[in-house]
Amino acid sequence: MADTRGLVHFASDPAFAIDRELRITAWNSGAQALLGHAPDEVVGCHCYDVLHGMLSGGEPLCMPGCEGIECFQRGRPFAVPGCKLRHKDGRWVSATVGTLVMPGDGEDRPDGEVAIVFMREIDAVPSRQQPAPPLRIFTLGHFGLAVEGGALATDKWRRKQALTLLKYLVIYQGRPVRRERLCDCLWPEADEADSWGRLKVTMSFLRRQLRAAGLHEDVLETIGKSYMLRRDAVWVDAVAFEGLVSDAATAEREDRTQVAVRLYEDARRLYRGDYLEEDLYADWCAEERQRLREVYLEMLAGLADCYAASGRLAEAAQVCRTALCCDPCRESFLRSVLRHLVALGRPDWAEADYRHWRRVMADEMGMELTAETEKLYRELVSGGEAAARKA
Repeated sequence: MADTRGLVHFASDPAFAIDRELRITAWNSGAQALLGHAPDEVVGCHCYDVLHGMLSGGEPLCMPGCEGIECFQRGRPFAVPGCKLRHKDGRWVSATVGTLVMPGDGEDRPDGEVAIVFMREIDAVPSRQQPAPPLRIFTLGHFGLAVEGGALATDKWRRKQALTLLKYLVIYQGRPVRRERLCDCLWPEADEADSWGRLKVTMSFLRRQLRAAGLHEDVLETIGKSYMLRRDAVWVDAVAFEGLVSDAATAEREDRTQVAVRLYEDARRLYRGDYLEEDLYADWCAEERQRLREVYLEMLAGLADCYAASGRLAEAAQVCRTALCCDPCRESFLRSVLRHLVALGRPDWAEADYRHWRRVMADEMGMELTAETEKLYRELVSGGEAAARKA
Protein backbone atom coordinates (compact mmCIF):
# COMPACT_ATOMS: atom_id res chain seq x y z
CA MET A 1 0.00 0.00 0.00
CA ALA A 2 1.41 3.42 -0.95
CA ASP A 3 2.51 5.80 1.76
CA THR A 4 -0.13 8.54 1.52
CA ARG A 5 1.98 11.25 3.05
CA GLY A 6 4.90 10.32 0.83
CA LEU A 7 2.65 10.70 -2.22
CA VAL A 8 1.66 14.15 -1.01
CA HIS A 9 5.18 15.38 -0.35
CA PHE A 10 6.58 14.10 -3.66
CA ALA A 11 3.62 15.24 -5.78
CA SER A 12 4.47 17.75 -8.50
CA ASP A 13 1.18 19.61 -7.92
CA PRO A 14 0.12 21.44 -4.76
CA ALA A 15 -1.47 18.68 -2.66
CA PHE A 16 -2.67 17.68 0.80
CA ALA A 17 -4.16 14.60 2.43
CA ILE A 18 -7.31 14.43 4.57
CA ASP A 19 -8.72 11.88 6.99
CA ARG A 20 -12.32 10.74 7.58
CA GLU A 21 -13.08 13.88 9.62
CA LEU A 22 -11.76 16.16 6.86
CA ARG A 23 -8.68 17.06 8.89
CA ILE A 24 -5.48 17.77 6.98
CA THR A 25 -2.81 15.17 7.70
CA ALA A 26 -0.17 16.19 5.15
CA TRP A 27 0.54 19.42 3.23
CA ASN A 28 3.28 19.75 0.65
CA SER A 29 5.52 22.63 -0.42
CA GLY A 30 3.43 23.22 -3.54
CA ALA A 31 0.33 23.81 -1.41
CA GLN A 32 2.33 26.20 0.75
CA ALA A 33 3.46 28.11 -2.34
CA LEU A 34 -0.11 28.25 -3.69
CA LEU A 35 -1.96 29.27 -0.53
CA GLY A 36 0.76 30.57 1.80
CA HIS A 37 0.21 28.23 4.77
CA ALA A 38 3.13 26.26 6.21
CA PRO A 39 2.45 22.60 7.09
CA ASP A 40 2.57 23.17 10.85
CA GLU A 41 -0.12 25.84 10.48
CA VAL A 42 -2.69 23.58 8.82
CA VAL A 43 -2.00 19.94 9.76
CA GLY A 44 -4.76 18.92 12.16
CA CYS A 45 -7.15 21.61 10.90
CA HIS A 46 -10.33 20.91 8.95
CA CYS A 47 -9.68 21.46 5.26
CA TYR A 48 -12.70 23.76 4.91
CA ASP A 49 -11.29 26.07 7.60
CA VAL A 50 -8.08 26.40 5.56
CA LEU A 51 -9.30 26.53 1.95
CA HIS A 52 -12.58 28.46 2.37
CA GLY A 53 -13.31 27.31 -1.20
CA MET A 54 -16.10 28.96 -3.17
CA LEU A 55 -17.69 28.17 -6.50
CA SER A 56 -17.85 30.82 -9.19
CA GLY A 57 -21.27 32.02 -8.06
CA GLY A 58 -20.19 32.51 -4.44
CA GLU A 59 -21.67 29.23 -3.19
CA PRO A 60 -19.51 27.43 -0.59
CA LEU A 61 -17.46 24.53 -1.90
CA CYS A 62 -15.57 23.74 1.31
CA MET A 63 -17.85 23.06 4.26
CA PRO A 64 -18.98 20.25 6.58
CA GLY A 65 -20.74 17.53 4.60
CA CYS A 66 -19.25 18.78 1.34
CA GLU A 67 -19.73 17.00 -1.93
CA GLY A 68 -16.12 15.78 -1.85
CA ILE A 69 -16.41 13.74 1.34
CA GLU A 70 -19.62 12.16 0.04
CA CYS A 71 -17.67 11.01 -3.02
CA PHE A 72 -14.77 9.70 -0.94
CA GLN A 73 -17.14 7.68 1.23
CA ARG A 74 -18.38 5.97 -1.94
CA GLY A 75 -14.84 5.39 -3.15
CA ARG A 76 -15.38 7.82 -6.03
CA PRO A 77 -12.99 10.66 -6.99
CA PHE A 78 -14.15 14.25 -6.95
CA ALA A 79 -13.16 17.08 -9.28
CA VAL A 80 -13.98 20.78 -9.47
CA PRO A 81 -13.33 22.45 -12.84
CA GLY A 82 -13.04 25.92 -11.35
CA CYS A 83 -13.24 27.49 -7.92
CA LYS A 84 -11.64 30.12 -5.68
CA LEU A 85 -9.45 29.24 -2.69
CA ARG A 86 -8.44 31.77 -0.06
CA HIS A 87 -4.75 32.54 0.33
CA LYS A 88 -3.29 33.14 3.78
CA ASP A 89 -2.99 36.85 2.99
CA GLY A 90 -6.73 37.06 2.23
CA ARG A 91 -6.70 37.19 -1.56
CA TRP A 92 -8.50 34.61 -3.68
CA VAL A 93 -6.71 32.11 -5.89
CA SER A 94 -8.49 30.65 -8.92
CA ALA A 95 -7.83 26.94 -9.11
CA THR A 96 -9.03 23.54 -10.21
CA VAL A 97 -9.25 20.62 -7.79
CA GLY A 98 -8.77 16.90 -8.37
CA THR A 99 -8.55 13.99 -5.96
CA LEU A 100 -7.10 10.53 -5.47
CA VAL A 101 -9.25 8.31 -3.25
CA MET A 102 -7.29 5.93 -1.04
CA PRO A 103 -8.27 2.24 -0.78
CA GLY A 104 -10.52 1.31 2.15
CA ASP A 105 -12.56 3.73 4.25
CA GLY A 106 -9.74 5.28 6.25
CA GLU A 107 -10.20 3.03 9.29
CA ASP A 108 -8.18 0.30 7.54
CA ARG A 109 -5.22 2.62 7.10
CA PRO A 110 -2.83 3.25 10.00
CA ASP A 111 -2.59 6.94 9.10
CA GLY A 112 -6.36 7.28 8.57
CA GLU A 113 -6.26 9.17 5.25
CA VAL A 114 -9.18 8.79 2.85
CA ALA A 115 -8.04 11.01 -0.04
CA ILE A 116 -5.33 13.21 -1.50
CA VAL A 117 -6.47 16.54 -2.92
CA PHE A 118 -4.52 18.10 -5.79
CA MET A 119 -4.81 21.79 -6.73
CA ARG A 120 -3.75 23.69 -9.84
CA GLU A 121 -3.79 27.41 -10.48
CA ILE A 122 -5.09 27.07 -14.03
CA ASP A 123 -8.30 27.82 -15.90
CA ALA A 124 -8.46 24.68 -18.02
CA VAL A 125 -11.42 22.38 -17.49
CA PRO A 126 -10.49 18.69 -17.09
CA SER A 127 -11.51 16.69 -20.12
CA ARG A 128 -12.72 13.66 -18.21
CA GLN A 129 -16.12 14.22 -16.65
CA GLN A 130 -17.30 12.46 -13.49
CA PRO A 131 -20.89 11.20 -13.10
CA ALA A 132 -23.11 14.08 -12.08
CA PRO A 133 -23.90 14.19 -8.36
CA PRO A 134 -27.23 15.46 -7.02
CA LEU A 135 -28.22 19.07 -7.47
CA ARG A 136 -26.82 21.02 -4.52
CA ILE A 137 -29.06 23.81 -3.27
CA PHE A 138 -27.83 26.56 -0.95
CA THR A 139 -30.62 28.35 0.92
CA LEU A 140 -28.91 29.66 4.06
CA GLY A 141 -27.77 33.15 3.19
CA HIS A 142 -27.11 33.72 -0.50
CA PHE A 143 -29.21 31.36 -2.64
CA GLY A 144 -27.25 29.27 -5.10
CA LEU A 145 -27.19 26.07 -7.12
CA ALA A 146 -24.30 23.79 -8.01
CA VAL A 147 -23.97 20.67 -10.14
CA GLU A 148 -20.83 18.57 -10.56
CA GLY A 149 -18.66 21.01 -8.67
CA GLY A 150 -19.77 23.98 -10.77
CA ALA A 151 -22.08 26.86 -9.84
CA LEU A 152 -25.13 27.63 -12.00
CA ALA A 153 -25.27 31.22 -13.20
CA THR A 154 -28.88 31.72 -12.14
CA ASP A 155 -28.49 35.50 -12.28
CA LYS A 156 -28.44 35.16 -16.08
CA TRP A 157 -31.68 33.20 -16.35
CA ARG A 158 -34.18 35.01 -18.53
CA ARG A 159 -37.18 33.83 -16.51
CA LYS A 160 -36.59 35.04 -12.96
CA GLN A 161 -39.81 33.39 -11.76
CA ALA A 162 -38.16 30.02 -12.42
CA LEU A 163 -35.92 30.65 -9.39
CA THR A 164 -38.89 31.55 -7.22
CA LEU A 165 -40.65 28.39 -8.38
CA LEU A 166 -37.64 26.27 -7.43
CA LYS A 167 -37.27 27.99 -4.06
CA TYR A 168 -40.93 27.34 -3.28
CA LEU A 169 -40.57 23.66 -4.16
CA VAL A 170 -37.44 23.44 -1.99
CA ILE A 171 -39.53 24.35 1.06
CA TYR A 172 -41.81 21.39 0.37
CA GLN A 173 -39.17 19.01 -1.02
CA GLY A 174 -40.44 15.46 -1.22
CA ARG A 175 -44.07 16.65 -1.09
CA PRO A 176 -46.27 17.46 -4.08
CA VAL A 177 -47.42 21.09 -4.37
CA ARG A 178 -50.61 21.74 -6.29
CA ARG A 179 -50.35 23.99 -9.31
CA GLU A 180 -53.03 26.36 -7.93
CA ARG A 181 -50.83 27.06 -4.94
CA LEU A 182 -47.80 27.74 -7.11
CA CYS A 183 -49.77 30.01 -9.43
CA ASP A 184 -51.12 31.98 -6.48
CA CYS A 185 -47.57 32.49 -5.20
CA LEU A 186 -46.05 33.49 -8.55
CA TRP A 187 -48.90 35.38 -10.26
CA PRO A 188 -51.49 36.30 -7.62
CA GLU A 189 -53.18 38.87 -9.87
CA ALA A 190 -53.53 36.65 -12.97
CA ASP A 191 -56.61 34.61 -13.80
CA GLU A 192 -56.47 30.82 -13.54
CA ALA A 193 -56.00 30.04 -17.24
CA ASP A 194 -53.28 32.66 -17.72
CA SER A 195 -51.34 31.69 -14.58
CA TRP A 196 -51.54 27.97 -15.44
CA GLY A 197 -50.05 28.68 -18.87
CA ARG A 198 -47.27 30.72 -17.33
CA LEU A 199 -46.53 27.95 -14.84
CA LYS A 200 -46.12 25.34 -17.58
CA VAL A 201 -43.74 27.59 -19.50
CA THR A 202 -41.75 28.43 -16.36
CA MET A 203 -41.48 24.79 -15.31
CA SER A 204 -40.31 23.81 -18.78
CA PHE A 205 -37.66 26.55 -18.68
CA LEU A 206 -36.47 25.43 -15.22
CA ARG A 207 -36.12 21.82 -16.33
CA ARG A 208 -34.15 22.85 -19.42
CA GLN A 209 -31.74 24.90 -17.32
CA LEU A 210 -31.09 22.02 -14.93
CA ARG A 211 -30.55 19.55 -17.77
CA ALA A 212 -28.21 21.99 -19.52
CA ALA A 213 -26.19 22.17 -16.30
CA GLY A 214 -25.43 18.46 -16.49
CA LEU A 215 -28.15 16.77 -14.45
CA HIS A 216 -28.73 13.31 -15.86
CA GLU A 217 -32.15 12.86 -14.29
CA ASP A 218 -35.16 15.03 -13.73
CA VAL A 219 -35.25 16.33 -10.15
CA LEU A 220 -38.72 17.80 -10.71
CA GLU A 221 -41.65 15.40 -10.96
CA THR A 222 -45.15 16.00 -12.24
CA ILE A 223 -47.72 14.21 -10.09
CA GLY A 224 -51.22 14.75 -11.41
CA LYS A 225 -51.87 18.47 -11.07
CA SER A 226 -48.93 18.93 -8.74
CA TYR A 227 -45.16 19.35 -8.94
CA MET A 228 -42.59 17.94 -6.54
CA LEU A 229 -38.87 18.38 -5.95
CA ARG A 230 -37.43 14.90 -5.43
CA ARG A 231 -35.78 14.69 -2.04
CA ASP A 232 -33.44 11.89 -3.16
CA ALA A 233 -32.11 13.91 -6.10
CA VAL A 234 -30.97 17.02 -4.24
CA TRP A 235 -28.72 18.08 -1.38
CA VAL A 236 -30.00 21.09 0.56
CA ASP A 237 -27.83 22.93 3.07
CA ALA A 238 -30.78 23.63 5.39
CA VAL A 239 -31.54 19.90 5.64
CA ALA A 240 -27.87 19.12 6.32
CA PHE A 241 -27.82 21.89 8.94
CA GLU A 242 -30.80 20.48 10.82
CA GLY A 243 -29.33 16.98 10.66
CA LEU A 244 -26.09 18.17 12.24
CA VAL A 245 -27.94 20.03 14.99
CA SER A 246 -30.06 16.96 15.76
CA ASP A 247 -27.00 14.68 15.90
CA ALA A 248 -25.16 17.19 18.10
CA ALA A 249 -28.07 17.43 20.53
CA THR A 250 -28.14 13.62 20.79
CA ALA A 251 -24.41 13.52 21.48
CA GLU A 252 -24.80 16.25 24.10
CA ARG A 253 -27.55 14.31 25.89
CA GLU A 254 -25.31 11.24 25.90
CA ASP A 255 -22.45 13.25 27.46
CA ARG A 256 -20.29 12.90 24.35
CA THR A 257 -19.34 16.55 24.67
CA GLN A 258 -16.44 16.70 22.23
CA VAL A 259 -18.47 14.98 19.52
CA ALA A 260 -21.32 17.41 20.18
CA VAL A 261 -18.95 20.38 19.91
CA ARG A 262 -17.64 19.21 16.54
CA LEU A 263 -21.16 18.67 15.17
CA TYR A 264 -22.45 21.99 16.53
CA GLU A 265 -19.45 23.79 15.01
CA ASP A 266 -20.07 22.12 11.65
CA ALA A 267 -23.71 23.20 11.79
CA ARG A 268 -22.68 26.74 12.63
CA ARG A 269 -20.45 26.88 9.55
CA LEU A 270 -23.34 25.83 7.33
CA TYR A 271 -25.59 28.61 8.62
CA ARG A 272 -24.20 31.39 6.42
CA GLY A 273 -27.24 33.59 6.96
CA ASP A 274 -31.00 33.50 7.33
CA TYR A 275 -33.03 31.24 5.06
CA LEU A 276 -33.52 32.75 1.58
CA GLU A 277 -32.39 36.13 2.86
CA GLU A 278 -32.78 37.64 -0.60
CA ASP A 279 -36.55 37.08 -0.27
CA LEU A 280 -36.78 38.85 3.07
CA TYR A 281 -40.27 40.27 2.48
CA ALA A 282 -41.83 37.24 0.77
CA ASP A 283 -44.66 35.74 2.82
CA TRP A 284 -44.26 32.23 1.35
CA CYS A 285 -40.86 31.62 3.00
CA ALA A 286 -41.23 33.68 6.19
CA GLU A 287 -42.42 30.77 8.33
CA GLU A 288 -39.56 28.49 7.25
CA ARG A 289 -37.06 31.31 7.81
CA GLN A 290 -38.30 31.83 11.36
CA ARG A 291 -38.31 28.10 12.08
CA LEU A 292 -34.71 27.69 10.95
CA ARG A 293 -33.66 30.76 12.91
CA GLU A 294 -35.07 29.08 16.01
CA VAL A 295 -33.03 25.96 15.21
CA TYR A 296 -29.98 28.22 14.81
CA LEU A 297 -30.53 29.77 18.24
CA GLU A 298 -31.00 26.32 19.77
CA MET A 299 -27.74 25.29 18.14
CA LEU A 300 -25.92 28.28 19.65
CA ALA A 301 -27.35 27.47 23.08
CA GLY A 302 -26.17 23.87 22.80
CA LEU A 303 -22.72 24.91 21.58
CA ALA A 304 -22.33 27.40 24.44
CA ASP A 305 -23.31 24.75 26.98
CA CYS A 306 -20.79 22.29 25.52
CA TYR A 307 -18.05 24.92 25.51
CA ALA A 308 -18.80 25.71 29.15
CA ALA A 309 -18.81 22.02 30.09
CA SER A 310 -15.35 21.75 28.47
CA GLY A 311 -14.04 24.72 30.42
CA ARG A 312 -14.00 26.99 27.36
CA LEU A 313 -15.84 29.79 29.15
CA ALA A 314 -14.66 32.71 26.99
CA GLU A 315 -15.83 30.91 23.84
CA ALA A 316 -19.13 30.05 25.51
CA ALA A 317 -19.69 33.72 26.34
CA GLN A 318 -18.87 34.77 22.77
CA VAL A 319 -21.38 32.30 21.32
CA CYS A 320 -24.04 33.74 23.64
CA ARG A 321 -23.18 37.25 22.43
CA THR A 322 -23.66 36.06 18.84
CA ALA A 323 -27.12 34.81 19.78
CA LEU A 324 -27.97 38.13 21.43
CA CYS A 325 -26.97 39.99 18.26
CA CYS A 326 -29.45 37.78 16.44
CA ASP A 327 -32.21 38.27 19.02
CA PRO A 328 -31.53 40.74 21.90
CA CYS A 329 -34.74 39.67 23.63
CA ARG A 330 -33.35 36.19 24.40
CA GLU A 331 -32.27 37.13 27.90
CA SER A 332 -31.35 33.54 28.71
CA PHE A 333 -28.23 34.17 26.63
CA LEU A 334 -27.41 37.33 28.58
CA ARG A 335 -27.76 35.43 31.85
CA SER A 336 -25.41 32.78 30.47
CA VAL A 337 -22.89 35.47 29.48
CA LEU A 338 -22.92 36.81 33.05
CA ARG A 339 -22.40 33.34 34.53
CA HIS A 340 -19.57 32.44 32.15
CA LEU A 341 -17.67 35.71 32.61
CA VAL A 342 -17.96 35.65 36.40
CA ALA A 343 -16.79 32.02 36.44
CA LEU A 344 -13.89 33.14 34.25
CA GLY A 345 -12.93 35.65 36.94
CA ARG A 346 -13.97 38.70 34.89
CA PRO A 347 -16.90 40.39 36.66
CA ASP A 348 -15.80 43.64 34.99
CA TRP A 349 -16.55 42.13 31.58
CA ALA A 350 -19.87 40.85 32.89
CA GLU A 351 -20.68 44.38 34.10
CA ALA A 352 -19.91 45.80 30.65
CA ASP A 353 -22.05 43.22 28.88
CA TYR A 354 -24.95 43.80 31.26
CA ARG A 355 -24.90 47.55 30.69
CA HIS A 356 -24.53 47.17 26.91
CA TRP A 357 -27.48 44.82 26.47
CA ARG A 358 -29.66 46.77 28.93
CA ARG A 359 -29.04 49.84 26.77
CA VAL A 360 -29.82 47.89 23.57
CA MET A 361 -33.08 46.64 25.05
CA ALA A 362 -34.09 50.16 26.11
CA ASP A 363 -33.01 52.07 23.00
CA GLU A 364 -33.83 49.60 20.23
CA MET A 365 -36.61 47.48 21.73
CA GLY A 366 -38.22 49.91 24.18
CA MET A 367 -38.08 47.23 26.87
CA GLU A 368 -36.47 46.67 30.24
CA LEU A 369 -34.59 43.58 31.36
CA THR A 370 -36.69 41.05 33.23
CA ALA A 371 -36.63 40.70 36.99
CA GLU A 372 -34.90 37.33 36.61
CA THR A 373 -31.97 38.88 34.75
CA GLU A 374 -31.72 41.84 37.14
CA LYS A 375 -31.69 39.49 40.14
CA LEU A 376 -28.93 37.33 38.62
CA TYR A 377 -26.88 40.43 37.85
CA ARG A 378 -27.13 41.64 41.45
CA GLU A 379 -26.19 38.21 42.80
CA LEU A 380 -23.29 37.54 40.45
CA VAL A 381 -21.86 40.93 39.62
CA SER A 382 -23.19 43.90 41.55
CA GLY A 383 -23.52 42.09 44.88
CA GLY A 384 -20.24 40.27 44.44
CA GLU A 385 -18.32 43.47 43.79
CA ALA A 386 -19.89 45.15 46.82
CA ALA A 387 -18.93 42.21 49.03
CA ALA A 388 -15.39 42.30 47.67
CA ARG A 389 -15.06 46.02 48.49
CA LYS A 390 -16.22 45.46 52.08
CA ALA A 391 -13.73 42.65 52.52
